[in-house]
Amino acid sequence: MDVRSLMQHHGDGVFAVDSGYERPRFDAVHLVVESDRAAIVDTAHRDAVPRTLAALDTLGIAPERVDWVILTHVHLDHAGGAGHLMRALPNARLAVHPRGMPHMADPSKLWAGTVEVYGAERAEAIYGIPVPVPAERIVPLPDGATLTLAGRTIEALDAPGHARHHVVLRDHATGHLFAGDTFGISYRELDVGGRPFAFPSSTPVQFDPGALRATLRRMLALEPGAIYLTHWSRVEDVRRLGATLLRLVDRYEAIGREALAAHGDDPARLQAVVEPAIDALLLGEIAAHGCTLAPDAVRALLAIDIPLNAAGIVAWLRTGARTAS
Repeated sequence: MDVRSLMQHHGDGVFAVDSGYERPRFDAVHLVVESDRAAIVDTAHRDAVPRTLAALDTLGIAPERVDWVILTHVHLDHAGGAGHLMRALPNARLAVHPRGMPHMADPSKLWAGTVEVYGAERAEAIYGIPVPVPAERIVPLPDGATLTLAGRTIEALDAPGHARHHVVLRDHATGHLFAGDTFGISYRELDVGGRPFAFPSSTPVQFDPGALRATLRRMLALEPGAIYLTHWSRVEDVRRLGATLLRLVDRYEAIGREALAAHGDDPARLQAVVEPAIDALLLGEIAAHGCTLAPDAVRALLAIDIPLNAAGIVAWLRTGARTAS
């Protein structure tokens, strides 16, 4: 494995490692290196662990010199490998939103829900069975909590909207943010002349458009020069992207409410209505961005996102949409 081909150095001691999940440049593990110490932001799935360890070795960081594994949230494409990775990092502590702590100490409920969706064999192939992290190695990240990496401060911001167990991390050395899924998804294949496109991630089951708008506005108020996304890594032009995300969250909500009013709360019927509406919305937005990929090529890139985003909107419609956002 040529790990150098899987790594991208963004400067300021920040490296993106392609996790190998699903396809190239779909899922990133970020490394923050300060002096001879390191922190890891999100771990991806179990099979990303050898890549992460190889990247650390390439950078000359011994496993004993990794101080933190930090999770933006506990969805398995971000946290499925956490327990496996922690076994290889003897001095690291795992930092996670307080709501996520029980799932890292005992991932059985998290895994059961995954198996319910995918079936045991497919779930194991996609994510690998997660293993627990000893409770004494887990540190909570409530709003405003700070971690220190060789004198470099990383601050946690409570960031609901995509999930209630989500944090955004502010790197005080740069002012940049590590956003997990809260600042959306931005695939490099959709860049036009170096200009990225981003769209919200509304995957099940805790999507909340009102909370997501508030989180986005809080992030934009910090005026970061760059934001690191798990899908996929660094984006700039933050104010433009933020405006796009806020507008698309409004459209997601409107699509959902219109479907609920017209068709009631039957989940299968709602999915059948919302999914093509999200497909049409995103393909239209991507074309308006100037992307010249054929519609079928765009749909192939979004083959996971479109149905999952629709399913997240449907889940919100059935639980939270009857109250104002």
